[in-house]
Amino acid sequence: MDANVLFSAAYRSDAGLRKLWRLAGVRIVTSAYAVEEARRNLSQPPHHRELDELLGCVEVVPTAAPTDHLLFSSVVELPNKDRPVLLAAIGVGATHLLTGDFWHYMGPYCGKRIQRVLILSPRDYLSLRTRIAGP
Repeated sequence: MDANVLFSAAYRSDAGLRKLWRLAGVRIVTSAYAVEEARRNLSQPPHHRELDELLGCVEVVPTAAPTDHLLFSSVVELPNKDRPVLLAAIGVGATHLLTGDFWHYMGPYCGKRIQRVLILSPRDYLSLRTRIAGP
């Protein structure tokens, strides 16, 4: 899960993407880097408390180094600040990377797999889960 998803869920307690936290059989994982970025961008103490509450059921994994990885020299073009999130997803064997970063991820990589990690918006992921599970 990317920082912007964490940010949005903490910023708005009525955000629809909070459904992600209520899905059965889903392991929610994020990187320490994404947590730091979300926390840095949340300015109000109530939002920090919301983030802490949400993180209670999220597995936070160490941040991967954003440089010196073959993936970025040949397959994926991402700014250095976005690389640790993708590397963390790959490193933990995530099936999906959920992001609202429409500029760097969603434009060129939306719906694509990078080393077995499918990049989707939270909305697309929830829609996919609904189609698979049925009405």
